[in-house]
Amino acid sequence: MGITKLEGFDEKVVSMAAALKAIGHPARLSIMQYLAAKDQCICGDIVLELPLAQPTVSRHLAELKAVGLIKGTISGNNICYCIDAENWNQLQQYLGQISSSLASKNTCC
Repeated sequence: MGITKLEGFDEKVVSMAAALKAIGHPARLSIMQYLAAKDQCICGDIVLELPLAQPTVSRHLAELKAVGLIKGTISGNNICYCIDAENWNQLQQYLGQISSSLASKNTCC
């Protein structure tokens, strides 16, 4: 696949597209579900929850962190992860705005 053209698009649209692309992978979506179900930050447990090797899980965590959907803090030799609620809420609001727009339109097809 070629390089995605980002010039000319609103910064918010580009940001939301990156977040949606990140959660578009089953492993990343599973990580988000796992983190959402926990009451605290998670360190090494994520690898035990997925059918993937530790380096692969680390790469998926890095992708989610790069788009701001999760946060990571260093605790000794571990990095503890949790969902970045502010950024997740922004994504929800963005999608909610699109949904609200659709709800007020007549279907044409």
